[in-house]
Amino acid sequence: MVSSNTVELLREEIPVNQQPFTLSPNIKTGLVLVDVVNGFCTVGAGNLAPKQPDDRISHMVEESVRLSKAFSERKWPIFAFLDCHHPDQPEPPYPPHCIIGSNEEKLVPDLLWLENDPNATLRQKDCIDGFLGSTEKDGSNVFIDWVKNNEIKQILVAGICTDICVLDFVSSVLSARNRGFLSPLENVIVSSQACATYDLPLHVAKTNKDLVSHPQELMHHVGLYIARGRGANIASEVLFE
Repeated sequence: MVSSNTVELLREEIPVNQQPFTLSPNIKTGLVLVDVVNGFCTVGAGNLAPKQPDDRISHMVEESVRLSKAFSERKWPIFAFLDCHHPDQPEPPYPPHCIIGSNEEKLVPDLLWLENDPNATLRQKDCIDGFLGSTEKDGSNVFIDWVKNNEIKQILVAGICTDICVLDFVSSVLSARNRGFLSPLENVIVSSQACATYDLPLHVAKTNKDLVSHPQELMHHVGLYIARGRGANIASEVLFE
């Protein structure tokens, strides 16, 4: 386990500039949920789910639910990515996870209502980066269409894992925005409280040559730091007018 002193030193050396954000109805904002599914969030649900209750992941789910309800009440658009894989199409270096029909690929119980919410768009993805996973066989992109059709000027991103699927998606969106593919999108906000990553301590990783240690708090911070460096804004708290 990484010591608290190490994490604090990291926060001092590579601080993440984050601040509270108040969302206004005058700026069209869409909520993007990244993989808030059983396979990553529900205890014991699968190979990549927490083995025991995890405070960081539980808080991420609670905050994602709060934000989803707030957006739904205001009839603001929501886009939810659902990690989903065919059993014969592995995703190295990860073990089988979120297999179709396993229930791992389903939204966590407190978000299942989104399946019937008229403001929500659900998208299964079979890769780490949801932006790439939104590409159809004809070359169109479901996420790009969602942004354009809803005239979204900023997105608020929540989900798991901060340093993997969330970061890859945010990086691709910022690159696409910079190339002019995502007009009218201007701003990308990542909620630090509504994101989380998994914990794999060093002493556990040492028991298996195929495992790589992944200290939760440290990697969550690193994910936010890199996202900020790519051009995203980091929200320490999300409020509504």
